Amino acid sequence: MAELDNTPVTERVAGRHPGAVTLRVLAALLGYPDATLRAHLHELEALLAADGVLSASRRAAVVALVQHLQGRDALGIETDYVELFDRGRSTSLYLFEHVHGDSRDRGPAMIDLGETYAKAGLLLVEDELPDYLPAVLEFVSTQPPREAKSFLGEIAHLLDALHAALVKRASPYAGALLALLELAGHKPQADRAVPDEPPIDESWEEPAAFDGCSSAGQAAPGQPQPVRIVRNPSLSRQGATP
Repeated sequence: MAELDNTPVTERVAGRHPGAVTLRVLAALLGYPDATLRAHLHELEALLAADGVLSASRRAAVVALVQHLQGRDALGIETDYVELFDRGRSTSLYLFEHVHGDSRDRGPAMIDLGETYAKAGLLLVEDELPDYLPAVLEFVSTQPPREAKSFLGEIAHLLDALHAALVKRASPYAGALLALLELAGHKPQADRAVPDEPPIDESWEEPAAFDGCSSAGQAAPGQPQPVRIVRNPSLSRQGATP
């Protein structure tokens, strides 16, 4: 599987029920476009057609993504992937980023999801997190059709938000999310608002030490800094000087 082991993509897509092949193809396409994926892009259109679970329009959107990747050089598609998915919160493929952000709740959620994989007899590849969407899709592809659709339905709101963010960036990867929403039985919200966000490096940037304390809400460096002295009531009651 794409993120649960190192099996080549052409061997991973052999599914046990309709839809499994399509889920694994989508998992592969949403993964990092390494040499293995690039070597097998020409096979994916036929696999989608043979599985036959996507409507013609949704399959065409996925094929357009495949053709886009085929038309780019290796460095180009790898750079595009990093810029798109690793440098913005709204397009992150780590699903718990959208749910928990950097809160402490994310850790327990990761553990629970990892245990779900383990109970199904699946193990993540080294250094991968369980909420990475390609890994999630690999897991879903192993489930019976009803359970697979139910699981996708539970995360459909996250897939919808990710789809809207990709549409805003005019990314062909939006086609893969459209296919997932169809498999989940969820209609995308065409009017979903996607707020602007600063680049992730900028959002994590710390203000320079003693440089006005903050980039907002303080006087600029070199300008008068107001200081307010307040008497400590507890010291006053004790007869002490502030």
